[in-house]
Amino acid sequence: MGFRISTTIDWHGPLDRKRMFEDARAADEGGVHSVWVTEAWGYDAFTLMTLLAEWTERIQIGSGIVNVYSRSPGALAQHFATLDALSEGRMIIGLGTSGSNVIEHFHGVPFDRPLRRLLEYVEIINELISGRPLNYSGGIFNLQRGFKLRFDPVRSQIPIFIAALSPASVTQTAEIAQGWLPVWVPASDLPDFIGSFREAVARSGRSAAGVTIRSPGTVIVASELESIRAQARAAFAFYVARMGDVYYQHFSRLGHEDVASAVRQSWSAGGSKAGAAAVPQDLVDEMTLVTDSIEQARERLAIQQAAGVDIHAVEVHAESARERQRIYEALAA
Repeated sequence: MGFRISTTIDWHGPLDRKRMFEDARAADEGGVHSVWVTEAWGYDAFTLMTLLAEWTERIQIGSGIVNVYSRSPGALAQHFATLDALSEGRMIIGLGTSGSNVIEHFHGVPFDRPLRRLLEYVEIINELISGRPLNYSGGIFNLQRGFKLRFDPVRSQIPIFIAALSPASVTQTAEIAQGWLPVWVPASDLPDFIGSFREAVARSGRSAAGVTIRSPGTVIVASELESIRAQARAAFAFYVARMGDVYYQHFSRLGHEDVASAVRQSWSAGGSKAGAAAVPQDLVDEMTLVTDSIEQARERLAIQQAAGVDIHAVEVHAESARERQRIYEALAA
């Protein structure tokens, strides 16, 4: 069984340009479907995606994600159309609303009408990429001068993937997007979780299988298991306890409110270490599998694929680029 696998460029920490170049080439030559560049309050995504477009030849390049508050829809259309030209048609647009903490306290923009804003961004970006004159009347944007990009995009539509968690956002994504970027879903919950989304796609009048889903969990192949598992616990605790209510509510809807509450209470009482310690390791393993076994990694990929995942998020931690490429090839084969 073959798998479409993807990998991610991180948004924070030391920027090792040589390592990023080597990993991008290893992924490109190792049969990886796509590389995704995260953006939050660290490195900006577009500079890194420009480098990836220059360094690689086949792999698709996605933003995973950029928010719809810190740049205008016109600016995002410019960015992605330019990168699509530079990469010869390999871009994927990954969009999301982020959350009020980031939008209001990093970007200084009111976190207002997030779903409506996301919808209008998708519609405006699609209009500009299509080459049609931009005349748009929305609830937020009123754009009536017929502007067009002053170059011909290489494709009339660039796929748009949306990061959505709340029920209303997931339903809207099912109606308007080409792809879905969920997060923090245990493997045992995937069949019902993805099945509900496919039903929402069908209700919108589209083919149930017509929206591509990237896995909400990551499979990590590495030799240093415990330190990476600890990082995964810490990351989950941070999102549940410190990133507003959206992740807490999402995890509670999945039936794990007891865990989410325990993590929040422990973090509040004892800080980040206490919050991470409150996360059950077996539950983290269902969301972020850390293993030194390619066979075990492929078993998880098969479980995800059977549940309806189309593209699988993986990380490969190996010293040499040649070894990373070999593991990518083994996972994708």
